Amino acid sequence: MEVMTEKELITMLIDNYSSLQRIIKSENAQKEAEYQLKLVKAKLESCGIVTSDLDSDN
Repeated sequence: MEVMTEKELITMLIDNYSSLQRIIKSENAQKEAEYQLKLVKAKLESCGIVTSDLDSDN
C-alpha cells in the first residue's frame, strides 16, 4: 500500500471541502450531493473498491 504524502492529503481535503461547499450553496442540494457521490464512487471503483458494500441502503 502506498503512503499518502502530506501534499496529497491536503489536496484531498481541499477537494472534500470544495465538494461540501458546492452542496451547501447549491439550489438543489440533493442533486448536487448525488452528483458528488457519483464522482467519488467512480474514483473508488477505478481503484478497485466495490462501492455497493459501502452503500447505506444495504
